[in-house]
Amino acid sequence: MADEMEVVRARIRACVESNLDARVTRFEPLASALGVRRFVRVWIEATSDSRLPRTLIARVETPEDPQRRPSGVAPEPPLEPIRALLERHGLPVPRSYGIDTGAGIDLLGDFGDRSLASVAAGWSATERDALYREACALVPKIQSIEPTPGVAAFERRLDAAQIDYKAQRFARWSLCGADSAATQVVRDAFALIADEIARAPRRLAHRDFQSANLYLIDTGKAPVPPALHCSGRIAMIDLQGAFMAPPEYDLMCLLRDSYVELPESSVQTAIEAVREQLPDAPDAETFAHRFDLLTLARKGKDHALYRYAAVELGDSRYLKFRPRAQRALRAAAARVAQRDPRFAALADRIASLPEAQADSPCEP
Repeated sequence: MADEMEVVRARIRACVESNLDARVTRFEPLASALGVRRFVRVWIEATSDSRLPRTLIARVETPEDPQRRPSGVAPEPPLEPIRALLERHGLPVPRSYGIDTGAGIDLLGDFGDRSLASVAAGWSATERDALYREACALVPKIQSIEPTPGVAAFERRLDAAQIDYKAQRFARWSLCGADSAATQVVRDAFALIADEIARAPRRLAHRDFQSANLYLIDTGKAPVPPALHCSGRIAMIDLQGAFMAPPEYDLMCLLRDSYVELPESSVQTAIEAVREQLPDAPDAETFAHRFDLLTLARKGKDHALYRYAAVELGDSRYLKFRPRAQRALRAAAARVAQRDPRFAALADRIASLPEAQADSPCEP
């Protein structure tokens, strides 16, 4: 492991030197999520070039586990050009300070450590809701970007294959030891979700628009931090997974986030503040139904992923979020089944799940 990290450091040094004509003075590996990338904070030796920041984030690609994505679905594309496209449209994304495509390294602006997930517990309800409304206001801007040649995000979409993959993961890892009948209940219900999604408008989505990927920027400092392309209190990271999805998708990711569980009143207030600003402006009933269907697919996948990570990867950090995911699943399933009886069997299965334990990878 030490030798491997030294290879990574050497590649980062070379990337900084070739792109910025600067010297690295310090490295700080950052805690990674469940993805396939490493992130390292890099300190740059002070130079006469005032445009260079003192720290950067080196984003380092690592080999992907093929079991972590649906069969037949291509790996996520590189960060560029989706980052540059969002930047051109005035969205708050990291600046690029250089790329080494061969080494799989992007040098990006450093937003610091204050993600919404890390600081939300310390806010008052008023402060929290105001910042969440500001975050939600980014979604119509993302969705207003028209398809652009050469940007892979516009060729990627949430489709039936991905929804079925989520169904199978949920049946295997959340319905511990489910029989074939239970698995079929899940797959049939998720197929109905896929049918509904196929009829929905498709708009550009960040795809992982959640509190862990949204960062607070201190705009009280002048000038605006060089990590950020434009002014604002919130910036986005983890952009490469962008794809085409129903207009409710990114809002669902944030407002049904497993990392920060919002009161239902806050969720509904945020939705009503932004729904009519969306390019397709779904009516309230249509929005609510698709929002809940997407919640079932996304939270079902998350609920399963947290257990998979603990059992198969030995990473138990995310078990504490399973109870939140399960509560979101139960509530969404009950609402969907009330609107559409075809989901009643799935709602029953979810309602009968043992309470997820925050410290155990498997329920009895």
